Amino acid sequence: MNDIADMAGITKPVVYQHFESKRALFLALIEDAGTQMINEITKATVQATGGRLQAEQGTIAFFRWAAADQNRFKFLFDSGTRNDAEFASAVRRVVDNSANAIAPLIAVDLDAAHLRTLAHGVIGATEGVVRHLLDNNIAFNPEVIGKQVADLVWAGLRGVGRETVGD
Repeated sequence: MNDIADMAGITKPVVYQHFESKRALFLALIEDAGTQMINEITKATVQATGGRLQAEQGTIAFFRWAAADQNRFKFLFDSGTRNDAEFASAVRRVVDNSANAIAPLIAVDLDAAHLRTLAHGVIGATEGVVRHLLDNNIAFNPEVIGKQVADLVWAGLRGVGRETVGD
């Protein structure tokens, strides 16, 4: 809590006035990071017209968010948060909320559960790419990498729901 107070420029008692424990603060930080991420993606996709542009703008927004605050990305997706049941549950809520925001953007006539599953796939792909880049200290342009991953996502989603002859 001392480190948190120092970073915020306040005293430790002030931190405890707002959060009863380090766990409560951690949970609030997880929720805040998730809300910020979802808001960035939503802002980017709400003005985009058509599924392809929504996929591109949303993916670029995610990579911008991750590049702008790598520590927040690591805190949410790559820290010990998933080793603790309560923190892991909070991260799952963030991921589920993200999937619920992404699912309606997948312009395919499928049931809601299938769309949410596909949305989780999109999340896994984008999260995995950021992890790879950060873990290997690879500098990246969010616009370029976002477009590249969006192209992959879009190509994959175009094939969803189609039946293959002979299968």
